[in-house]
Parts: sequence; structure tokens; C-alpha cells
Amino acid sequence: MSYEHVFYLFPLVVGMVLSSTTQATAADEPLVFISAFAPGDEGAIHAYKFNPETGELTQVARTADVEHPFFLAVSPDNRYLYSIHAPGKFSGKDNEFVSAFELEGRTGKLKLLNRQSSLGTASCYLDIDDTGKAVVVANYTTGSVASLPVKADGSLGEAATFVQHEGSSVNPKRQKEPHAHCSVISPDQKFVFAADLGLDKIMAYKLDPQTAKLTPAQQPFVRTIPGAGPRHLTFHPNGKQMYVINELKNSITEFDYDPATGFLTEGQTIDTLPDDFTDVSHCADLKFTPDGRFLYGTNRGHDSLAAFSVDPEGKLSLIEIIPSLGKGPQNLAITADGKYLLCANMPGNNVVVFAIDQQTGKLTAVGEPISIPSPSCIMIR
Repeated sequence: MSYEHVFYLFPLVVGMVLSSTTQATAADEPLVFISAFAPGDEGAIHAYKFNPETGELTQVARTADVEHPFFLAVSPDNRYLYSIHAPGKFSGKDNEFVSAFELEGRTGKLKLLNRQSSLGTASCYLDIDDTGKAVVVANYTTGSVASLPVKADGSLGEAATFVQHEGSSVNPKRQKEPHAHCSVISPDQKFVFAADLGLDKIMAYKLDPQTAKLTPAQQPFVRTIPGAGPRHLTFHPNGKQMYVINELKNSITEFDYDPATGFLTEGQTIDTLPDDFTDVSHCADLKFTPDGRFLYGTNRGHDSLAAFSVDPEGKLSLIEIIPSLGKGPQNLAITADGKYLLCANMPGNNVVVFAIDQQTGKLTAVGEPISIPSPSCIMIR
């Protein structure tokens, strides 16, 4: 896998705006962690204070000694942060790592606790359960999922479970083998769902948070549209639907979710690109507003954000498709109040803050794009 190809396969991020005047107090300002996807000293996790009144970011800390931190996860109690760490070459021959950091209060500073092997390469996604006792990681190149227990001090134990995916699908260039692209814990904390781009499947595992162990679910997988290339998935805030963004087919598919069994039932699929666009583009990420009324997805190639409204039954309707104001929109984050969306344009080397219209869901850029190298993941706490 070439370094340029990596830009169009995965997620990580970085951003900064200097604020001269603020109306919000420091206690009101969320912390925003943005990863810089780079080797050596350029690889880092940047921390910012976010002003909820103005949408401005102010850098407060930078943690180095973490290379290619492609994806991040923060513990539910906001005491610990977990990051991918790929020393030297991302997606090389050696297994990569998950790093555990302790947050130093609200300063944005991070203290390294330890690292454990991800048991795979091109490690590209992390999630942590609501008890803070289990971290799950997806490995793209080697097509596998692993789960790691979290110790009482926030550090990581060796992997409790390793699952190697098997098979292929219809796209000869991108689907000759498994490529696990995300590992997401269900809102009820019962299951882990892994979107495998190489298999056109959503794999399902039961999760025991106390032991961090995964076992096959009663419905071990559900197929997506052939050649769709499922990349990321997310649950509606009501916990009744799951949505998957399909990298290769540039679409979003909705599944009804049964929390009693973990079963998924395929529903609507909707395109993320304009009908008249014929060039190459690949989707990356999708995020809901906290109230579940709006969903946003990214188009890399078309370099745009697709905004959708969500009806009471979970069906999507297109609101607008607007420029992301940078090349290759990779990762999104939405503030807890649902008023702002942050977009990391990874190969475009910038981060853009958009205000969300609370009535229509339309997006308006706030200020100018922020120049930053290779932003790939944004976490707001």
C-alpha cells in the first residue's frame, strides 16, 4: 500500500485557530483532540479548546512520540485517551500498536501509560465501551479485529480476542481479501460490529466488557450490496437503526437493529454524490447530530459533505451536498450541543469548522480553513 493510497483509505486529524476574544469560560470549552497522521516527530496528537460561542479553536497542547496516530478513542470518564501507533511505516510488515494515555485534567496534555500490539497492520479504528474496560481495534490491511482489556489505571492489557476475517468480494482491485475498516460497539454495549470493506460484510460479535472478550453473534454477519465496500458505521441516537457508509459505491445503507438478538435487517440505500458526477470519489465517514435529526457523510474525490435529514422511521432525505473546503474529507466530529461540525480534510492538510443550522441542517463554514498537516481523526470531549 502506497503512502498516497493511505490518504484515501482511512481516518486521522489536526486543527488550530487562535482566539483573541472569547465569551465562553474555560470550563464551558470542550477539548478537541486531533491526530496528525505522519511518521517521526511530525506524528502527534494536538489538543485544542473549542469556543462554543464562536466556533474557534485554540491550541493548548501537543503530544509527540506517537507515529501515524490514525484513529483515537477517549474513555467515557474522560480520563484516558487511546491512539493507534505505527512506528516507521504505516501498513508495513510489522504489527502496529494501541497506545494508552492519561489525560492531565483539562489541560490537553497526555501522559503515555503503555502500548499493546494491535495484532495487525494499517490499524485504522478504535472504540471503547461505556464501562471503559474494553477497547476494540480494526486492522485494515490484515483484515482482522482485536479486543484489549483496560486495566484499573487506564493502561492496556494484551489482546483478549483476535479474529481473522476470511474471504473476498467482487472488486478485483480493492476486495481480493478482507479489510476490516471499523469496529463499533453497539449503544446497548452488547455487540461489536465490524465493517469489512474487502468482504462486503458487517461482521457481528458479542462483547463481554468485563473480560473484553468477543464471541460470534447469533447472526455472525450481514452482507452489503456487492462491491459497496462498507467502511464506517454508526448508530442512530435512538439505538434502533445502524447506518453504514459505503466507500466504493458512494452511498449510505440503513439497517434496522434488534438489540435483543443483534440482528440487522437491510433497509434504505441512498447516494452521497450528485447524479451528474462521474469522476472517481470514495466515501469515508458519517456522523449524526445528537438529536438524531441530521446525518452527514464525506465524499473524497468530489471533496464534499452530504447532509441528510432523518425522519421518525429512520429514512434519509438529501438536504444538500456542499464543498468540504479541502481535499479528501476524512473524518467528522459534531459538538455535544449539535451546533457545530468539524471536518478533517486529510490530504488537503486542513480542518474546517461548520455551523449547523438547527432548523434545516444546512452547513455554513465558520472562519477560514485551518492549515494543518494530514489531519485524520477528531475527538471532542
